[in-house]
Amino acid sequence: MARKLGLSVADKPSMACLSSRFPYGQTITSDALVRVGEAENYLRTHGFRVVRVRDHAGIARIEVMPAEMAHFMELREEVVAKFKELGFSYVTLDLVGFRSGSMNEVL
Repeated sequence: MARKLGLSVADKPSMACLSSRFPYGQTITSDALVRVGEAENYLRTHGFRVVRVRDHAGIARIEVMPAEMAHFMELREEVVAKFKELGFSYVTLDLVGFRSGSMNEVL
C-alpha cells in the first residue's frame, strides 16, 4: 500500500515496539529503551537494515541477517566500544541471526 501511494517508507522493514527487545519478566526502564534504540540506530548507520538488539539484563544480544555477519565481524571492535559506551556490560552476536519473535523461543 505504501508503495502504491508513493510513500518514502515503502521499503522500510517493519519494526516492533522496543519493549519486545527484553525478556519476559525483566523490568523495562526508559533508560534501557533509549539504550536499545540508540544501539539499533548505530548499527543501521553501518548498513544493517534488519537488526535487533536484545537486552538481557545489560547483555546485548545482536541479531543481524546471516549474510551480514561477516560485515558485522569487520566492525566488531568498533561495535563493542560503542555498546560499552551505551552501558552494555557484554556484547554478543546471535549466531542464528535475525528472526522475528526470538524472545518467544523460551516459552
